[in-house]
Amino acid sequence: MKKTTLIVVVAILAITGLIGFRLSSNKKKIDAQKKPVVQTNVAIPVTVAPVAEGTVSQQLVKTGNLIPYKEADIIATTAGKVTKVNFNLGSSIRQGSTLVELDNRLKELSLESTQLSIDRLKKDVTRYNTLLAGNATTEIQVNETKYNYENAVNQAEQIKKQIADANVKAPIGGRIVQKDIEPGEYITVGKVLGRVLDVDRLKVQVPVNESDVYQLREGQTVKVSADVFPGRTFNGRVSYIAPQGSDEHNYPVEITIDNANGLKAGTFVNVDFSQKSNQKALQIPRSALVESVKNPYVFVVNNNVATRRSITIGRDFGDSIEVLSGLKAGDQVVTTGQLNLSDGKPVQITK
Repeated sequence: MKKTTLIVVVAILAITGLIGFRLSSNKKKIDAQKKPVVQTNVAIPVTVAPVAEGTVSQQLVKTGNLIPYKEADIIATTAGKVTKVNFNLGSSIRQGSTLVELDNRLKELSLESTQLSIDRLKKDVTRYNTLLAGNATTEIQVNETKYNYENAVNQAEQIKKQIADANVKAPIGGRIVQKDIEPGEYITVGKVLGRVLDVDRLKVQVPVNESDVYQLREGQTVKVSADVFPGRTFNGRVSYIAPQGSDEHNYPVEITIDNANGLKAGTFVNVDFSQKSNQKALQIPRSALVESVKNPYVFVVNNNVATRRSITIGRDFGDSIEVLSGLKAGDQVVTTGQLNLSDGKPVQITK
C-alpha cells in the first residue's frame, strides 16, 4: 500500500513539472511575439535644396565713431616768460599763426648790438679792400676783416631765429580744445601749452572684411549718416585702405568728410559704401547649416543616403550663406530633418 502511494505522488509531481515547463515555454514565445520589431535601416524623411551660385546683393554698411581729421599739441620750443597769449578755449586759428609770445627783450638788444657790429665791419671790409688795391695793407688783414663780418652776420641770423622760435606758432589750423597757459608764466622747452583739432574735416575708420575690401578703392565716394540727424546724409570719400589685414581678415578703411557741417568728433555714424556687389558666390539656405558658424557642416544627399560634409562659410546674406569650400554647385543639401540624421543614414526626399 505504501509503495503504491509513493508511485502516485511521484507521478503527480512529474505531471506538475511538465505542465509548468510548458507554460513557461509558451510565455516566452508569446512575449517574443509581442516584442516590437526594431528597424535599424529606416529611411528618414527630409527636404533638400540645391547648392547654387548666385549674385551677391548685400548692401555694404559699416559703423564707427567720428574723429578729428588732424589734432596736435601746442608745444613750447624755447624757454622764457610769457608776455602774451593770442588764443582762448574754442578759438579758431590758422596754421602758422602766433599763439604765444615770450619776453625777447634781451635777444632784441643782442640783435641790435650785433647789427651795429655788422655795419662797422662792412665798412672795414670796403676800406681794407681799397687799401689792398694801393698796397697799403696785407691780404691777411683783408681776409680777417671779411671773416669777422661774415661771423657777425651769422650771429645775427641765429638771434633772429631764436626770437622767432620764442613765439609759439600754430602747428595746424582748427579750433582750440585745450588751453594750459596764461601771460606771466615761465615755460620750459617741450611744455604743452594747449591742443588744437582740425574739426572742419572729420574722419571715421571702419573694419571691412576680406571679401568686400577688394571692391573698394581710394577716392571712392560714400554716404555718411548719423542718428542725431535723421534723414540727412553727408558726403565722404575713402581716403585710406590698409594694405594689411588683421588676424580676423578685417582691413581698416578710413573715410574722410571734408565738410562736416554740424557734425562733431565722437558722433556715432553709419557709412554706406553705396554699392551692391555683382560678385558671384556659392550659396546655401541658412536652414541647411548644422551647429554654429564656428563649426559648420551640412548633410549632402546622394542616392538617398545622407553624408556629413564639413564646410567653410563666408558672408551672411540673411536667408542664405556663402560657402567658400566643401560644396559644389548642384549638390543637394538637407534643409529639414537634420536632427535625426547621422553620416551614412538612408533618407527619403519629400516635397
